[in-house]
Amino acid sequence: MNRLIKLKHLYNLKLLGEEYFEGFDIKDINIEMPKDLEELKKVVLNCHLCNLAKTRTNVVFGEGNPNAKLMFIGEAPGRDEDLQGKPFVGRSGEVLTKMIENVLYLKREDVYITNIIKCRPPQNRDPELSEVESCKGYLIKQIEIIKPKIIVTLGRIAFRYLLNDTTPITKARGKIYDYKGIKVIPTFHPSYLLRNPSKKREAMIDLKFIREFL
Repeated sequence: MNRLIKLKHLYNLKLLGEEYFEGFDIKDINIEMPKDLEELKKVVLNCHLCNLAKTRTNVVFGEGNPNAKLMFIGEAPGRDEDLQGKPFVGRSGEVLTKMIENVLYLKREDVYITNIIKCRPPQNRDPELSEVESCKGYLIKQIEIIKPKIIVTLGRIAFRYLLNDTTPITKARGKIYDYKGIKVIPTFHPSYLLRNPSKKREAMIDLKFIREFL
């Protein structure tokens, strides 16, 4: 791990509230990520903070309106996302797009879409804690730059790692939480809805609730 990677990792830990790492006091580390979304993207595209850099095809940074009032956060890229370098494509992406357009009455390009981690875990397994810790600083910076009015977390993993809350998604969904003054409303992940069509009604209720705040 070279010096730049160490500094990036220390910065991520600092954003996560850590004070010490391997003997270093990181409270006063003077390293900042770019304050511009495109410049931040360049940093993320060259990230090698975890082993997912060795297996990825593409980094999936996120896309959408950089001034969006509404931000969607999923868990991680899947196979289609890894191949295309874009979030929520394929069948899950089709479901999310319909949710945005048919229920929220917005265009996909009006919102911002990203994930907790930016690289696909092998075989689409759940992200490991070390991977989230390496990547979460990027997400925090995305939120700081975009300043959304509402964040919608998609699925249990996005909810858990954004808010450090292990409440099951079936109980957390459709309620308002807070992230640094931003409303967070969890709902089901589109892939979960594909596997469990009976849950679409509950997701519809969540989306109509979200629409009230737009």
